[in-house]
Amino acid sequence: MSGVADRAHLVRLSIRRGRIETRGSFTDPAEMFGTAVMIGIFLAVLFFQRGDEVEGTGVDAAAASLPGVIGMMVVFTGLLGMAAALSMDREDGTLLRAKALPGGMGVYLGGKIVFMLALIGATVLLLLVPGLFLYEGTAAGLARGWPMLLWVLLLGIAATVPIGAALGSLFDNPRLVNGIGMLPVMGLSAISGVFYPVTALPEWVQAIAQVFPVYWMALGMRAALLPDGMLAVEIGESWRTLETAGVLGAWALLGMVLAPVLLRRMARRVSGAKVEAARQKAMQRV
Repeated sequence: MSGVADRAHLVRLSIRRGRIETRGSFTDPAEMFGTAVMIGIFLAVLFFQRGDEVEGTGVDAAAASLPGVIGMMVVFTGLLGMAAALSMDREDGTLLRAKALPGGMGVYLGGKIVFMLALIGATVLLLLVPGLFLYEGTAAGLARGWPMLLWVLLLGIAATVPIGAALGSLFDNPRLVNGIGMLPVMGLSAISGVFYPVTALPEWVQAIAQVFPVYWMALGMRAALLPDGMLAVEIGESWRTLETAGVLGAWALLGMVLAPVLLRRMARRVSGAKVEAARQKAMQRV
């Protein structure tokens, strides 16, 4: 019973830590401004697509693109957001302090997961809620497909956050996470059918896109929110629900295998001397 009680205590501490971190992030004007600007840009781009139809589907172009944007933002936030947060905490000493406490690393990682769930959930809502009023057919799609949207969203988080943690353990400098990680994610988004049908691309490009989570998150969100008329421009004219679950599940499994190994290695290498050296480098950059 004591083991169960200890685990329950760690879960409560993780949730508390996650809530504190979420509150701090959501009340930081700089962080909120950056997020609001990015989401505003995407909503504005989609707004100007209203009235056009995806050829051969009868579906409004803005409504057709919104699910892909949501899927892309889930991957973007789960991967780069988690990686940047871990790298930053290593640089400023947060990780070292967590390591020094009994059960501190478990509570730290649990809190980070709670925070990422809140951040991704807020991002999805900030995109989806305006879409209900701005883009024709989105409200009807949500009313019909919300169960699928929910499980695709949860599986997408499981597929990206552990990989983000693994990536974050490899970077000493948090600025490198966005500098190096941004281009591949945006490049994959460009070939994954986010803003236009993936079938418009060469087959070899389609094959590359189907290896990574961005395509499958976008496809899963389209399957949840769009009518079957969109199948005319999908690969195989199918939503491929089982394949979506399989590929995202495979990425989740890969992340759950890699992340603990790399995080333990990172924790062993964290020391006061390294934190101080990183702090001095950061001050020189400022």
